[in-house]
Amino acid sequence: METRPAYSPDAPERSVVDTWPGPLLLEFGAPWCGHCQTAQKPLGEALAGWPGRARLTHLKIEDGPGRPLGRSFRVKLWPTLILMENGVELARLVRPTQRSEIEAFLRVLPGA
Repeated sequence: METRPAYSPDAPERSVVDTWPGPLLLEFGAPWCGHCQTAQKPLGEALAGWPGRARLTHLKIEDGPGRPLGRSFRVKLWPTLILMENGVELARLVRPTQRSEIEAFLRVLPGA
């Protein structure tokens, strides 16, 4: 699994995300966001225990006003997780707090 350790202010263009091959997890948030900080432990645990983690790309995108990628997905609350497969949105999870809800979210992926 490819992942970024911190939220990156350098987001890919929407056209890149829409043509991303394979499974992609977009995590929109901000480093100072308390909800985002709270979600990191259960998210890390869910991803570490997920059997398909080797083929999943996880991009942590810093979001906020003027950030076009988050706006294009209509992100309003952080963290927002968007699970995609070959450019198609499969599921969305907002402000997760439990490992179990993140694991259920990941099971939406084909072959999970």
